[in-house]
Amino acid sequence: MSRQLTSAEKRHFQTLLMKAVDGELNSDEQTEFDKFVSQDADCRNEWQQMKKLKEVTKNMNFKSLPTEVWDNYWVNVYNRLERGLAWILFSIGAIILLTYSGFKAVESIIADPQLAGILKAAILMVIGGSVILLVSVVREKLFTRKSDPYKEVQR
Repeated sequence: MSRQLTSAEKRHFQTLLMKAVDGELNSDEQTEFDKFVSQDADCRNEWQQMKKLKEVTKNMNFKSLPTEVWDNYWVNVYNRLERGLAWILFSIGAIILLTYSGFKAVESIIADPQLAGILKAAILMVIGGSVILLVSVVREKLFTRKSDPYKEVQR
């Protein structure tokens, strides 16, 4: 009948166990480890389980995927990158065009020499902010429409 290991002995055994699994025990540690395994059933069972686990993981191999799977993967990655870049360019272009159009539309107001500079800047900020918000909302609505899981649900 074996005695119970103290918590310090258990921690020490765990350290030795990890070294034993990796084959890194020196001769003194190996002697100490063998003593743990021969005298304590729990240590012996744990060592057996770790040996089985190492054997199983050693013989594991990754399943190689068919080339069609890799081709589809890279096509999807390319498509996502391409569409992301296209949306960024489209958004920037839309912002510039709408801002310019808004600027031209209110240019006559801004060209007024009696209008204060701070008011001109405020008008431009309102126009720019409105354009950015408009593009952002339109873009978000388009993305939401594509990925909305409830779009088929009728109210």
